[in-house]
Parts: sequence; structure tokens; C-alpha cells
Amino acid sequence: MRFQTRGIIVHPEELTREWIDRMADAGLNALGLHPVGGIHADQSLQRAIDLHALPESRALRAAAALRGISVEYEAHAMAWLLPRHLFDRHPDWFRMDEKGERTADFNLCASNPDALDYVSQRTALLASLLETGSSKYYFWADDVSGYACHCPACRALTASDQQMRLVNAMLRGLRMYDKAAKLCYLAYVDALEAPKKVAPLDGVFLEYAPIRRNHHRPLNDPDCAENRREAQPLRDLIAFFGAKDARVLDYWMDNSLFSGWKKPPKPFALDEETMRRDLDFYASLGFESVTAFGCYLGPDYQALYGEPPLKGYGALLRNG
Repeated sequence: MRFQTRGIIVHPEELTREWIDRMADAGLNALGLHPVGGIHADQSLQRAIDLHALPESRALRAAAALRGISVEYEAHAMAWLLPRHLFDRHPDWFRMDEKGERTADFNLCASNPDALDYVSQRTALLASLLETGSSKYYFWADDVSGYACHCPACRALTASDQQMRLVNAMLRGLRMYDKAAKLCYLAYVDALEAPKKVAPLDGVFLEYAPIRRNHHRPLNDPDCAENRREAQPLRDLIAFFGAKDARVLDYWMDNSLFSGWKKPPKPFALDEETMRRDLDFYASLGFESVTAFGCYLGPDYQALYGEPPLKGYGALLRNG
């Protein structure tokens, strides 16, 4: 197989037994469950936690296991890990904006040890509530741009360094629950570049998600300014984190993005040529794990347009 891990990510409420069977038939072996991101990500994560405990959800995960498909949650978890209501008691746990004011809007103060300890403990709790049998975890910071902390202690840190502190704290918590835990560093938006001042703990691995790319031009197209910007940090990221366990998270199948994150979903066609050239590039860099968002391709899409192109997607991951 061209890539050892071949995945697709859907919203938890989109998952059906038929989707699992289609994944297996397409040669996919990793299923990501992604609660909706955005400014209400904590609420969608809580709904996913509630859904996870239901018998029908347990049955779906068991069906995936029988077909050789691992299940993982990939979620913007920050607002759940550090609930915003704590601002009243601990304003210093939250980020300082450019005006020098503490605000509970997004993320946290990456230099506050008490905030990081609290997040660490909550990450252990989250892992227990979303147990899937996998020791690889994909819990992310808030789904925003421009919301780093600007306090005197954080000001000298890049957004990537601040995220690296957060990831290290989360991994410490995960290890309290799962001694074998590994956790991704999501190279995404403001944290796309490698950290400069904060080193990762052993067990942190790279997940690269170039959302601001041009999705219909190859990522390594030198004539595409958007893709030059997104691809430029990749070699430094791999040098910093290593290729072991590194994962691509791309958007070839993300009909939520192509539908403007609004329902009803639009009809979708996979850009196979762009994906094929992207996969050549990723393979040349040493990636062995590749997944993509595949949201808005569930039962409502299928009722409107028929079966989504999961077979073609899987064939490209297997054989190019």
C-alpha cells in the first residue's frame, strides 16, 4: 500500500453502518470523528461526548473494528478543556489581547502554569469520555486565527510556540490516563510554522492541515501563491517533529468546505488530478499517514446526489 494509514473524517452524526462498509470497500483503515468546529466547538464536542456513550454509537465503532478500521476523534477542544465561565474566577488563565486586556474569547494564556495544569487534567477526562481504543489523540486548539496571548510572558512566543506549550500540557494529561498516549501538533492557520522556542515532549507528532491552500492546484505548484505559502513550512515541520507518525490532513473530500459550511450540501466531485499530484508530493516528504475531511457527504448528501466518490479517493491513497 502506498500509505499505511488511509483515512477519512466525518461529523459524528453523519456516521452510518453503510459509510463504514463503503470505507472498508475503498481500502480505508482510519475513521476520524470531527465535532463541528468554529466558535461553538465546545458545544458540538459535548454533543459528540453524549453521542459517544449511546449503544448505537458503540455498535458503529464495533462494526468499524471488525472491518479493520481504527476510530479517532479529531476536535477543536480548547473551549471545552478550559471552560469560558472560569474567567470570572481566574482571568489570568485566559489570553491577553493586543490592548493589554484579559479576555475569555479563545484559547488561553500559554504562560500560566495553573491554566496549563487545569487543561492537562481536563484532557485526561476528555480522553476517558471519548475512549476508542486508540492511543493516538487529535485534540486541537480553538478554530480561530489571530487569537494568541499577548501578555508580557507570551509576547515573545510565536503562535506555534504557544500551541506547543498547550500540546505538551495536554499530552502530560493524556499520559495520566493512557501511558502510551501520543498527541498531534496541528500545523494549521496561525500555527502552521514550526515552533522556535518550545520543544515537543516525546510522543508529540505532526498533523499538517493546509486549509488556506488553493484546493484545485497542486500543493507544490510554484506558480500558486497560496500553495507556496502553505507548503513553505513543511520541510521545517518534518525536520522539527520527524516523519514518524506524521499525518497529512487535507481537504480533497471536504464537501463542508466546498459547500461553504452551509446545508443543504452542494454536489461534489473529487479533483483526482490535484489529489494525485499532492499525494506524490506528500510521499516524497516521507508521510505514511494521510486523511482528509469528508464532511457533508452523509445521508442527506446521498439522498440528494447518490453515492459520494469514496472508492476513487481510496484508490488514489492505495495506488496513486
